[in-house]
Amino acid sequence: MDSSWVTIGYLISAGFFIFGLKMLGHPRTAPKGNQYGMLGMLLAVITTIAQMQLGEDGIISWTLIISGILTGSIIGYIMAAKVEMTGMPELVALFNGFGGAASALVALSESWTYIAEGRIEPTGLDLYVIVIAAGLSALVGWMTLTGSLLAMYKLKGGIEVFGKWIKTPTWGPSWLNPVKAILFASVIALIYLSINDLGNSDYLWGIIAVSCLLGIVLVLPIGGADMPVVVSLLNSLSGIAAAFTGFIINNSVLIIAGSLVGASGLILTFIMCKAMNRKLVDVLFKSFGGSTKESLTRTKVGSDAEEVAMMADGAQKIIIVPGYGMAVSQCQHQVKEFADLMTEKFGTEIKFAIHPVAGRMPGHMNVLLAEANVPYEQLIEMEKINPEFSDCDMAIVIGANDTCNPEARTGEGPLAGMPIIDADKARTVVIIKRSLSVGYAGIDNDLFYEDKTMMLFGDGKKMMNELNSAIKEL
Repeated sequence: MDSSWVTIGYLISAGFFIFGLKMLGHPRTAPKGNQYGMLGMLLAVITTIAQMQLGEDGIISWTLIISGILTGSIIGYIMAAKVEMTGMPELVALFNGFGGAASALVALSESWTYIAEGRIEPTGLDLYVIVIAAGLSALVGWMTLTGSLLAMYKLKGGIEVFGKWIKTPTWGPSWLNPVKAILFASVIALIYLSINDLGNSDYLWGIIAVSCLLGIVLVLPIGGADMPVVVSLLNSLSGIAAAFTGFIINNSVLIIAGSLVGASGLILTFIMCKAMNRKLVDVLFKSFGGSTKESLTRTKVGSDAEEVAMMADGAQKIIIVPGYGMAVSQCQHQVKEFADLMTEKFGTEIKFAIHPVAGRMPGHMNVLLAEANVPYEQLIEMEKINPEFSDCDMAIVIGANDTCNPEARTGEGPLAGMPIIDADKARTVVIIKRSLSVGYAGIDNDLFYEDKTMMLFGDGKKMMNELNSAIKEL
């Protein structure tokens, strides 16, 4: 196949990736951006298959290629169709791991061809590029796989073994950081040794084993509050692994796509860190939340839906603050119904305050509310919505805790300095939550006990249904 046609095919494919990524920056254009990304990948696959078929040897087995495409497509469709919105963070973490593993497997295959089987023996700079890229791809790819699998089980809360539920541990003693450094240095040393001893494949297996262990050790100490950052970072690493593999097989579109994923994931990671007032180094080497929990010593008398409905009657402005509890109870549709009722019956202005790390993955709340057809104009980012709480009649917090905990302003404790939603500045605060239990950071929330705070204890969907019924009866 003429190399110019291959280049053109990959160029168009890369264009779809770039425009798709750009459109993912806004909820309104995100579906179209996702479709552009799918088209780009489809074109890249077709171009690669055509290049293989029209090459000197052609495709050896169409059965393997067709079987692989069909199997992957069926698995992907089933997983995407069956997953609930509460399971999206786990699915994203799993896909990150699969992406890293796929890149690492391709790198391993090519390394085996170049080195172990001795069919092709590059020299000079080509040799060093192949060996170093193969080692780095193995490091990042296998580390991403094991780290992502552990992150997935952390997001799930545990794993079921022989009918018994085992909680995923968060464990990070001080001596674990030197272990991470030693493991990383060991991989670099193995890559160096593999350059000087090309015929010894043991170095490749050593790199794989140490990288897998490094992925587990890196994620093991990280607590629940930092999981959105970890998922974003693992997404970036899967792209970096793909880019390294692109250098090995000399595939330009893989380099471009991997670089785009790696760069965008890293940018998002830093955005998440900024939203939590955390440094990436602290996320990776200091545990945050999830290890110790404060004991609750205070109580709060709960309210009922009728009381909240009467307080909402006549409210000119209500700001809704969604949290992971909304995702767990799947009450986004009831929340949308509440917003419509208040607007139609009382002419109330409704807005949604979105904290960047609410939920367990970036954009979690945006996805849930978009699923319920909440207008994008009502979804306001934290920095823009916070000044409006002082002029807000009622703030309704649904399953959020750390993201609106005033303790963050004191400069002390695990939430010190973390930007929060200023729900406590509203005239009345309604919190829908199962209990007074602490959040990921493990500390109590003073907002729960203020005189202006009304607690609706119970499942989010049940409480929202009761609140909507009470409003209809007014």
